Amino acid sequence: MTQPRQINAMGQRRFGRVNWLGLRTVIEREVKRFTSVWSQTVLAPLITAALFLLVFDLAIGTSRGQVMGVAYAHFLAPGILMMSVMQNAFANTASSLVISKVQGNIVDTLMPPLSPLELVIGYTVGGMLRGYAVAFAVILVTFPFLKLGIAHPLWAFLFLSLGSALLSLIGLLAGIVSDRFDQMNAITNFIITPLSFLSGTFYSIDILPATMQTITHFNPVFYLIDGMRYGVIGVSDRSPVLGAAVCGGLCLVLAFWGWRWFSTGYRLKS
Repeated sequence: MTQPRQINAMGQRRFGRVNWLGLRTVIEREVKRFTSVWSQTVLAPLITAALFLLVFDLAIGTSRGQVMGVAYAHFLAPGILMMSVMQNAFANTASSLVISKVQGNIVDTLMPPLSPLELVIGYTVGGMLRGYAVAFAVILVTFPFLKLGIAHPLWAFLFLSLGSALLSLIGLLAGIVSDRFDQMNAITNFIITPLSFLSGTFYSIDILPATMQTITHFNPVFYLIDGMRYGVIGVSDRSPVLGAAVCGGLCLVLAFWGWRWFSTGYRLKS
């Protein structure tokens, strides 16, 4: 039996410019991947975030006093929230691709009539939805105990979206270049985690020497955490507009990068 043609005589795909069914299927697959093991993908990050808040507040909060005019626990919470979102958005896309490679079924993703851009969007949205799920869980459980509200909901949602999208795209690229889980874990341990911990999550960068402050400004995670802090408690080290511009620009660059690699089949078809 011959394969039905997906492109007509005019060079257009027979299902339109966008394969909405295929795109939705990719997103649904990515969502089912993490919801089927929600205790690992949502509950575990929630417990980790709660422990971070508890331990740091007990160990440092009582003697630290206020930071940027708010209690240390309130200062810390947005950073822990963003860290949880980033780690899980990255893990969702990276692990999805690496598992497909290890199991030898990556062809099931590459063969369907999906364009490279549709694949990038599908994987990225799946990672973002996992980031949203983790964020909702952390906010719902920890913020009431801290008696913490959200000062600027739109800014908080914007940086939540930018953070989950940016790390989903980084995870996409990491998944493409990684053939084994230890390679993916190396990227997490030596790139993602250091960037997260050295981004002002646990401190205001104003206490750093001038040289370290300059270096921190080249860390995109700083802008994500600083922007989320502005959204939640209304204060930040730098302008949230600058942070949104930097992170949005990076998302576009990484999306193009991912599109290029899917287009050429780099480390996917060999």
